[in-house]
Amino acid sequence: MKYSDINILIKDKSWHKILTLWAAACAEHVLPWVEEKVPNDMRPRKAIEAAKEWVNDELKMLDARKAAFAAHAAARETENKSAIAAARSAGHAAATAHVAIQYMLLTMHAKLSNF
Repeated sequence: MKYSDINILIKDKSWHKILTLWAAACAEHVLPWVEEKVPNDMRPRKAIEAAKEWVNDELKMLDARKAAFAAHAAARETENKSAIAAARSAGHAAATAHVAIQYMLLTMHAKLSNF
């Protein structure tokens, strides 16, 4: 499958939602790394929740995007590399609601979290 084929698939709203759910599931898998290191920062968890809410038509895309930015801000505010990668994974999960191709970045950060 070529990149152009993938791009056509993700323009379909149902595929976009499937990718967003998958991204949220991946980010949840590494979420403990950020919550263990920064237990009072809920921004990464809220970003994952925002992704799921967008899929269920409970949240506007712009609000999911704001949650993504917040999770990335959380990543910038910690020094632990696993927590940074996990927070970025959460941010990319929420950002997948905005731009479906974000899920590819999520997989890279999830792998970097060493979970």
